[in-house]
Amino acid sequence: MRITTAEPAHWPLIWPFWRDIVRAGDTYTYWPDTDEATARDMWMLAPPSRTVVALDDDGRVLGTAKMNRNHMGGGAHVAGASFMVDPAAQGRGVGRALCEYVLDWARAEGYRAIQFNAVVETNTRAVKLYGSLGFAIAANLREGFRHPELGYVGLLVMYRML
Repeated sequence: MRITTAEPAHWPLIWPFWRDIVRAGDTYTYWPDTDEATARDMWMLAPPSRTVVALDDDGRVLGTAKMNRNHMGGGAHVAGASFMVDPAAQGRGVGRALCEYVLDWARAEGYRAIQFNAVVETNTRAVKLYGSLGFAIAANLREGFRHPELGYVGLLVMYRML
């Protein structure tokens, strides 16, 4: 697996799984009916932020991450990130590799901490992964997320010093 900067040509390979994951409505706070142009603008970030893709040996996009400054002003030393892994590639270490890449990027860019603003508590794979990489739950916004099947569930803020 190789992680590299996402190029415009990668977007058509990201969009199908991005769309399907968001439409499911159970792990992200994006509107489930987000159109492609809006999704592209939200995900494909310009510098100094960054969007990357994880590619297999054949150039297939396995997953993607976007990383950026989470706060401005006095909080500008805190990074943020979001991740999506193609369901067909889950269980192959793609999410872990992307998260480790983001942590390295944030350190290299001089951030002192990283915060994930909205981790749905029922997304247990993500919560477990982030915990294994040293993230702590800073807050649980009880009933902060409306899950399509489970109703109102917690929305976690996860945080880690770098």
